[in-house]
Amino acid sequence: MVTKVYENIYMIEVVLPENPLKALNSYVIKGKNKSLIIDTGFNRKECIDGLFQGLKELDINIEDTELFITHLHADHSGMASIFKDRGIKIYAGEIDGRLINEMTSMSYWERFEEFKVLFDLERDRVTFSEHPGYKYCLKEPVEFTYISEGKGIQVGNYFFEVIDIPGHTPGHIGLYERNHKLFFCGDHILDRITPNIGFWGFEENILAVYFNSLAKIYSYDIDYLFPSHRNIIRDHTRRITELLAHHKERLGEILYILESGESTVRDVTARMEWKIRANSFEDFPIPQKWFAAGEAMAHLEYLYCTGKLYKELREGKLIYKLK
Repeated sequence: MVTKVYENIYMIEVVLPENPLKALNSYVIKGKNKSLIIDTGFNRKECIDGLFQGLKELDINIEDTELFITHLHADHSGMASIFKDRGIKIYAGEIDGRLINEMTSMSYWERFEEFKVLFDLERDRVTFSEHPGYKYCLKEPVEFTYISEGKGIQVGNYFFEVIDIPGHTPGHIGLYERNHKLFFCGDHILDRITPNIGFWGFEENILAVYFNSLAKIYSYDIDYLFPSHRNIIRDHTRRITELLAHHKERLGEILYILESGESTVRDVTARMEWKIRANSFEDFPIPQKWFAAGEAMAHLEYLYCTGKLYKELREGKLIYKLK
């Protein structure tokens, strides 16, 4: 499905089969000599067919395009190799661009075996082989044109500034058109669903990073915020306020759970409320166990870093408890 969302800007709805996100909003800014595509969909036939059918409806040849990837997740970057093989310029932030290429190596995914023990997910028999990021990511590295905040891309009458918005991933970036008050935000801000803020390592407090990025965008003058999933947002300050309230509630929920005593990441996750069609955590699909545990871990680490919790490593598993 192709929808015109602004002058010379179109949204291609790329269906994501067997995924709770349902679809990716791939945006196309149509220019006279070149067009810019923002994000792709998974590296699987249904997504490839959907994106290229949309480009056909817009009468755009892939050779006349450039690709901008907002962040590393496979539903955004999965088709990059198709563009690489056609000699198309592919923009990405350096942090996530490097991670996208690392994801083509088995050593990247072997870290998930360490996380499985750390999170106490071994008893759930989870495996990274069922993770959509593993199944539908690139299979070989690509050469990116790295682009950072302070740089820009001209397409037709639009000039897009690159904006750093880390949190959902360590190197998430977006595009801001100041004159028309447009912002392409990837998964930074979503409506009706909340972006997954997962655990990326102990190097930084990723939830605090996300809060800072939300505060940064709150002050921007935006009329149309174009997210990668669900509906276009016309009042970004309202949605940011709601997202901050959601995470505050999540943090309070975890503190309440830990009043019952110390717990592993897995057991905190299992007691949290999730909007998923399952009777219990045991019934979650394996990919959703990964995402839920990663989000619980990000919140636990935030509470630890802000002095609310103790933690210790016990037989390879992280144990958290109230101070």
